[in-house]
Amino acid sequence: MAKVAVIGVGQSAFVRAYPGSIRELAFEAYKDAMRDAGIKPEQIDASVICSAPEYDKQRTPAGLMAEYLGLNPQPTFYVESVCSSSSSGLRTAYALVASGLHDVVMVLGFQKMSEISSAESQERMGRGADIQWEAPFGTMMPAYYAMYARGHFEKYGTTEEDLGLIRLKSSTYGVINEKAVFRKSLTLEKILEPKYIATPLKMMDCCANADGSSCVIVASEEKAKDLCSKPVWIKGLGMATAPINMAGRDSFSGLKCAQLAAKRAYEMAGISPSDVNVAEVHDCFTIAEMMAYEDLGFARQGEGPQLIRNKETYKEGKIPVNVDGGLLSKGHPIGATGGSQIRTIVLQLRDEAGPMQVPGAKIGLVHNIGGVGIYGNVSIFGVE
Repeated sequence: MAKVAVIGVGQSAFVRAYPGSIRELAFEAYKDAMRDAGIKPEQIDASVICSAPEYDKQRTPAGLMAEYLGLNPQPTFYVESVCSSSSSGLRTAYALVASGLHDVVMVLGFQKMSEISSAESQERMGRGADIQWEAPFGTMMPAYYAMYARGHFEKYGTTEEDLGLIRLKSSTYGVINEKAVFRKSLTLEKILEPKYIATPLKMMDCCANADGSSCVIVASEEKAKDLCSKPVWIKGLGMATAPINMAGRDSFSGLKCAQLAAKRAYEMAGISPSDVNVAEVHDCFTIAEMMAYEDLGFARQGEGPQLIRNKETYKEGKIPVNVDGGLLSKGHPIGATGGSQIRTIVLQLRDEAGPMQVPGAKIGLVHNIGGVGIYGNVSIFGVE
């Protein structure tokens, strides 16, 4: 397979209510990525636009973005896998470049969730479940992940305090991430206040909706070496799916789609979990990060709590995870989330992550989940 590299990354600040339009929001990440890559619009052969369309008032946003960003008449594609949309977009861009069809492809993810009310947003999230057999009964994202938390608690003895320690870590790094929504240090006592959203998940166990955009530019080996002094290579890509109906799942203590995606990504990259120096995982809820530790092989099944209790997932630990604050601190603008995770890892591998930098990071991993484990994307990056 041909080599493909990331040559530019960008991200808007993630905010609760962006005052402009979706095209203006997208431009903020695009501008940063284009400046980072040092290229002009005419050098982009194709674009992949990613969002969850149920939150957008604009139909066919790919056409809108291509026009506004000066990318006509190049081809544009629209990719959606809910919360993992821009990681699926990266997979699409990789295929377009590795096949030789295009040399430089831009992946742009965005979401302006403040365009609709919180109640409308929750209703649309519920429709991420089967609209015939589950959504009509009032299923919501916190309740689904609470079910997984209960499963993990019952099977392995995990506690609410274990999940609280994950949120404590998130706040530690959210403070130093200028792109994050929440930049406030928290205490474990505050985190464990019994403000339950869906037992055992409390308010601080849940990420918040946000408005934001992210942009990743990938290129062929020849173009990357010509255009970029610090290319970051895409080493492995894994993707898998699981039944949308919970009745079709055989486990509620881990996400099978993440486990299979990780296995495929590790095989493609030719590495094992112990080779990863820094990771970004999909922590929409604290239990999601806990399961990711185990699904990705950073800990054996049931031993994820030991990682966070021993601070092994802090920057100084053996496998730093979400040292940009994760979704819990950054916020979760659905279509932009995967691209933001990729940006963090690219900056880490280029030694450009500032106060969040993990010293000597050479291999990074992104774990991005769509829905309640419906889609799983794992992407591995390296500097060689």
